[in-house]
Amino acid sequence: MDEYVTLPRPALPRPHRVDLLIAVCGLAGGLLLWSFGLYVTGDHVFGQRWATLIPLTVMAGTEALRRTAPRFALIVATLAIVGDQLTNGNLATVLMFTDVVYAAVLYGTPAQARRIPYVMGLITVATTVVCLVWWQNAIALLVGALTGMISFLPAVTGSIVRNHRNAAEAARLRAEQTALLAEMDRAQAVVAERARMARELHDMVANHLSAIAIHSTAALSLDDPGTTRQALTVIRENSVAGLAEMRRLIGLLRDSGAETEPAAAPTLAALDALVAQAGPNGDPAGLSFVLDDTRESAGALPAPVELAAYRIVQEALTNALKHAAPGEVRITLAQGPDALSVEVTSPYGERPGPTAPGSGAGLVGMRERVALLDGVFEAGPVSDGEGRKRWRVRAELPVDRNEEDRT
Repeated sequence: MDEYVTLPRPALPRPHRVDLLIAVCGLAGGLLLWSFGLYVTGDHVFGQRWATLIPLTVMAGTEALRRTAPRFALIVATLAIVGDQLTNGNLATVLMFTDVVYAAVLYGTPAQARRIPYVMGLITVATTVVCLVWWQNAIALLVGALTGMISFLPAVTGSIVRNHRNAAEAARLRAEQTALLAEMDRAQAVVAERARMARELHDMVANHLSAIAIHSTAALSLDDPGTTRQALTVIRENSVAGLAEMRRLIGLLRDSGAETEPAAAPTLAALDALVAQAGPNGDPAGLSFVLDDTRESAGALPAPVELAAYRIVQEALTNALKHAAPGEVRITLAQGPDALSVEVTSPYGERPGPTAPGSGAGLVGMRERVALLDGVFEAGPVSDGEGRKRWRVRAELPVDRNEEDRT
């Protein structure tokens, strides 16, 4: 047997309490006028005194539905106002009709809100023309004006108010979208700043700590007073330099006022000191460091380019201290018409002496720095032409001539 499912009937819209209050007040006002015998017109088709109460009651009922069922309320209210004209008429019925027209435009669908003012305008014109043809005097114009006041003007008023509300809602949505975009930009800026701070912290501290770890391990493993003294000297220099750069970074993070002067960023002129810190007079693990600056003039470069080049050399030396086999570590700087070339090569192979662990963030940080300047970055083993492999880090950093002139 087929089973039939009984669907629940849709619930009738529940009137809004404000609409109920308007309906009660309109009905009470109409009853008060009726009790005193105050009518709008004289005798009509239904001249009985009680006949006026029927349109009044129906109109009050439509007021209760003005917000929840505006279209139905307007249709019934139109019939009620026509019926009111066939009786002596009640002023409360007329006033409630104007409110129903206004509410139908304000709370109806967008299509209804567009149509109702035109329909009411046509009704006003049609009523005026019919009265002119029928009466052929100025009273017809007065009737047309009254018809427009109770039908067309409320519809136009509702349309204006609805347009203002729509504009206000659109402005609110735009403000929310703007706030959301601003929050997304702020979150992205925070993430980018955290990545930049992590990169700066790694580049500043990793080099010094790696040198300290390598030289301290060498001092502990080699029973040579001269080597131990040299290693302790390097450890002290790197400790002092690391603390100084850490204080500088902490100062930048702590001081955000407008009166704080920015700290000077490291430049390529400090590469000699950087190489000396890596291993003065040679490294205990058999590394030697050579700086080959082939630039014709060591003039000022844009600050972002100098900082990126310095950090790339610093991180490359850190990696050499950690992983390079004994041999020469060469840092080469060359400047072309539109780019600065930075190249660091180190012996590639097994390291016999002490090593330090790496996190892999160094190459990532160097690649990010070069990408921010739209440059080219390469890192990997290459052959030196004599059958030996070397690890090469190479970066091409574009140089903006206009920016260089301003610098």
